[in-house]
Amino acid sequence: MTASPPPVVEVTAFDPLVPDLARAVRPREAGTRILIGVVGEPGAGKSTVAAALVAALGATAVQVPMDGYHLADRVLELHGSRDRKGAPDTFDGWGYLALLDRLRTETDHDVYAPQFERDLEQPLANAVPVTPAQTVVVSEGNYLLLDADPWPAVRARFDQVWFVAMDDGVRLDRLIARHVEYGKSPEAARAWVLANDEPNARLIRATRDRADLVLETTRLPMPHGPGLEG
Repeated sequence: MTASPPPVVEVTAFDPLVPDLARAVRPREAGTRILIGVVGEPGAGKSTVAAALVAALGATAVQVPMDGYHLADRVLELHGSRDRKGAPDTFDGWGYLALLDRLRTETDHDVYAPQFERDLEQPLANAVPVTPAQTVVVSEGNYLLLDADPWPAVRARFDQVWFVAMDDGVRLDRLIARHVEYGKSPEAARAWVLANDEPNARLIRATRDRADLVLETTRLPMPHGPGLEG
């Protein structure tokens, strides 16, 4: 029996939508923590959606990006995969899974998560504190719904996973502009996107039907700046 595709919600503004989403993900029991995954192709707005949800929830929520589990460039060079940075095997998926387990079970003390620093283009350890008061974790990443190990176990750790979808033309323009902002020439940015990001995007797109909800963000005005791109 084929599972039904997830419901699709068109998002044209965050103000009327995010409070409803925020109410839906608040923990029901004291001492528990809710984990929400946000997945989508590069440039679709994952980080923007995650940040808006965390802002709506306030001090009880925290944003923990999967990007903190990028392998460092020195490791990628050792593996011969530096030119494929961003592909599934250039992340420490097992480490990310271990973090999700800790976030789920270790609710009586601080847990520290890594973060990807765009200015350095490198992961930074212990950069995101998650306190006992933060009972909702919103974690965005490309590969939360893949069917190769360890990603099915990652998917199982989340209470819900939302897929952020955007028209490819709009998404590509945003993605190229982001690479330019971080130092690439327009020509180099476009070449990188087409050779590196888009093969990953096709892989991610194929996982859409495994999500609990699809948020269509093509008509949503996107804030611009570090951490608000996704």
